[in-house]
Amino acid sequence: MAFVNIQETPLEIDLLEKRVAIPVNGAVLSFIGQVRNNSRNREVAYLEYQVYRPLALKEMLRIAEEAESKWGCTVAMVHRVGRIELGEASVAIAVGSPHRAEGFDACRFCIDTLKETVPIWKREFCPDGSYWIEGEDAIPTSE
Repeated sequence: MAFVNIQETPLEIDLLEKRVAIPVNGAVLSFIGQVRNNSRNREVAYLEYQVYRPLALKEMLRIAEEAESKWGCTVAMVHRVGRIELGEASVAIAVGSPHRAEGFDACRFCIDTLKETVPIWKREFCPDGSYWIEGEDAIPTSE
């Protein structure tokens, strides 16, 4: 059964992995997105995420359930919002599956789809100002 959450507190990866480490699963895979110190040729001091929570939770659950149905796996996803410091996790996905190949596919699908469709917006705070990453005012990426 899929588990999703959005929270302001640090993510507990081990608890997320335990949710999918059930006896039927031979593989437990995790993806952890963390705050890095650079982006778009700028130094980053920290990030701030904002969310439209009701729709975001609904969409995250849809993604997790689609992955579970397509790959026969168990999915747990959590995204953090608010201010997040360098090196801290902003998103974590754990997938438990009978075999690793399906788990890797499901995990990639979950993070890629989450980033494309879930209404969570990232703002980077840099020494020369702050920048939204999505939308018309976003700084183009060269990565």
